[in-house]
Amino acid sequence: MRVYRPEWHCTFAVNEGAGREASWRERFAWRLRRFADRLDGKGRTVSIECHVEPEVSRQDIDTCLVKGFEVTHTLLNQLAQQAACEDVMRDAKAELYEQDPYR
Repeated sequence: MRVYRPEWHCTFAVNEGAGREASWRERFAWRLRRFADRLDGKGRTVSIECHVEPEVSRQDIDTCLVKGFEVTHTLLNQLAQQAACEDVMRDAKAELYEQDPYR
């Protein structure tokens, strides 16, 4: 009896700058991106490297990235809501957040 074993490999990296082994062109490109981010003042530039074997379509990869950013957006909204609630509680019930030095 023959045993079939699926094999795959996936690497995924998100970078906000050139790595240590980067060429002068890559380092220069990242400097330009940081400069553009400062001029723009609205966002941040990231590089996404994804390598999947066996190969999947670019459209499938893009769909996964979009869904991942949607999940990130949901998580950030939850964090913002929690921070807002805590701010309200700290204002309304400051005594709950006071540190007791004698405990």
